[in-house]
Amino acid sequence: MANRNQSAYAQPSLVRYYTQIQQLQPAEQGLWAELQARLPTLTMLDLGIGGGRTTQYFWPQVGQYTGIDYSPEMIAACRARFGSDGPNMAVMDARDLSTFADNSFDLIWFSYNGLDYVSHTDRLQILQEVHRVGKPGGSFVFSSHNLQAMAHVFDYRQHLSLNPITTYVDLVMWGLLRWFNRGLTVADLVKADHLILRDESHNFALQTYYIHPEAQIKQLAFGFRDIEVYPWTRPDPIASLKDPALAIPLWLYYRSTIAKA
Repeated sequence: MANRNQSAYAQPSLVRYYTQIQQLQPAEQGLWAELQARLPTLTMLDLGIGGGRTTQYFWPQVGQYTGIDYSPEMIAACRARFGSDGPNMAVMDARDLSTFADNSFDLIWFSYNGLDYVSHTDRLQILQEVHRVGKPGGSFVFSSHNLQAMAHVFDYRQHLSLNPITTYVDLVMWGLLRWFNRGLTVADLVKADHLILRDESHNFALQTYYIHPEAQIKQLAFGFRDIEVYPWTRPDPIASLKDPALAIPLWLYYRSTIAKA
């Protein structure tokens, strides 16, 4: 899975796409505003930087910035973008952060669902590595695909509208989604903790990990506390996992505190 996705991220069209994205998402904007006053004091590890979308915001602000991506093509694009005097960046896989010592970073950030493009076993390895290199009391922020919302997307009735053109386009995409995920039912999506799906991102080129929010919090329980969940569409966290706001957004942001014995 990871090798297939890594090959996709090497394609020039995807590199161009990610270098053109500029804006922080609403959830990121809320987290950015909350962290703003402390950024100059923080040592930050930015995982999966892609074309440098988050780099342009954090690098000038944090005390010490390191950005990594497992795609050499993405890092090359970032170096071209920021120039020879740009931030510290390296080609590196989040599954192996052995370059960094234990307790190295105050803030670890993994946006645009980068955690979702490796296998389940590799995902757990990344979480272990993040925990190891993060400082006690530091923050880990990441986004991930929401399996709860995908159950909504799988229901064809959600794609019907009074506009026939919109309905046609939506049903075509729904049909492709069901074709690339043959055998899966809405009941499967509701019942499973996590699944690997082919969604419409980049023309169904990627295998993507989707997880229920409750299951994601359980994955973090070994070494992270004070976990907050943000729909990507809003700058503030939800109050409860029973909040109906979790039923719609396909991306969720998680903010947690790194806890060590």
